[in-house]
Amino acid sequence: MSIAIIGGGIGGLTTANALLRKGFNVQVYEKAQSLRSIGAGLSLTPNGLNSLNAIQPGIVEVLKHAGSLLHTLTLKRSTGETIASNPMTLMQQYGQPILNIQWSKLQAILALRLPSDIIHFNHRCVGFEQENDQITVYFAHQKSIQPDLLIGADGINSVVRQTLVGDGFPNFADRVSWRAVLQYHHELLPLNTSTLITTPDGKSFLLVDVGGGYIFWSAIAPSADDFVHQRATHPKTRVLERFAEWVEPVGAIIEATPVEEIVEQPICDRPPLKHWSKGRATLVGDAAHLVMPFLQQGANMAFEDAYELAEYLSAAPDIETALNVYEKSRIPRTTAIYDRTTAPDYHPYQADGKIMFNDMTEPSQMSQDEFETWLYGYTPSITH
Repeated sequence: MSIAIIGGGIGGLTTANALLRKGFNVQVYEKAQSLRSIGAGLSLTPNGLNSLNAIQPGIVEVLKHAGSLLHTLTLKRSTGETIASNPMTLMQQYGQPILNIQWSKLQAILALRLPSDIIHFNHRCVGFEQENDQITVYFAHQKSIQPDLLIGADGINSVVRQTLVGDGFPNFADRVSWRAVLQYHHELLPLNTSTLITTPDGKSFLLVDVGGGYIFWSAIAPSADDFVHQRATHPKTRVLERFAEWVEPVGAIIEATPVEEIVEQPICDRPPLKHWSKGRATLVGDAAHLVMPFLQQGANMAFEDAYELAEYLSAAPDIETALNVYEKSRIPRTTAIYDRTTAPDYHPYQADGKIMFNDMTEPSQMSQDEFETWLYGYTPSITH
């Protein structure tokens, strides 16, 4: 079976690795001209790490050397008072830690495990057509291919999703984020820690050790305007204004970050779909189930998708059967995560900064401990 994956990000490369190990003929098509550095960090949680290890045995040990194991999570108010400083015990509970790593390092490690000739750069997908049990994928510059299966791993503004579902742009969640990764040292930022600073008005600032002397910072603030890129001032000015007079090292790390390294984006999500597939096309990762970042599950859900999709395709008698089973497994789980972050009474942080999970509506009414066990306790163990 020939499989075309649109998107050379984390989800696309993980899916390619999973399918190659099952013996499929896989090609990855990426619109960029090369793998490019992105100013972002990721938290890889036990469910995601277990999925990656099932796809590529031993890869988690490589990632541990490239990133930073989270030992302590510290919560603070914007005025500097420490609310809590808790040791992370996920390794003991779930067999894997929380691993913080630069997005670009993770992408490079995943790419190095693929034959170099299967990643095709400068291929911007513009859509596809299906007719008579055949699919044709179109790229800019009048290029086209006819794979047996098309997988859309093209992220938040997925072209494959728009052709498949046609549900328009993602929903703006009334929040804007700024983020960057830089080499930085501060006495208030010890190794193997994450520091979350919050205010009751919905602003937060996260500082994460991602290994090798690098810090990932992410700021979130309420906003009625998602067209941030159209404003006259540059992102550094805007984030400094929003977080003026916050406890150090907030101001210091923003000042130390070159303006061109600051990524400013609206925070978006999409309501869950009833189906991700049609004919010979399906979706993985953010293209399928974009959620707000509060649970840090974007990449981890993509790892789960990749593992399960490869397993079902290798075992099912045909593509339609495989995609039906894939949807039935993945949609309820990803919908539960969406519901958790968008329910009207959900607040990621209370006024004093402590994490709060209220009882949620269907599909799960779980306590915080129950939800954590359900989320992190995912084990890749599909049997055919």
